[in-house]
Amino acid sequence: MAEEKKQEAKKQEAPVRKTGFFKNVKAEFKKIIWPNKETVVKETGAVVFFGVVLGVLIAIIDAVVKFGLGLIIK
Repeated sequence: MAEEKKQEAKKQEAPVRKTGFFKNVKAEFKKIIWPNKETVVKETGAVVFFGVVLGVLIAIIDAVVKFGLGLIIK
């Protein structure tokens, strides 16, 4: 008997939670401030630039380590 009441209570609560959830999601989406095209281009350029710089840096470190290990092993 107690389990039936719990199940009924869950059925009644579920739609309220979903409705509240979607209202909250909608409210959060209204808070989003989308960047303009100029900002997106600048930030994308910065990410690409630093990605290339880090890639080159890692390649140089890799070559130095490989060369050093080559000397040690021979």
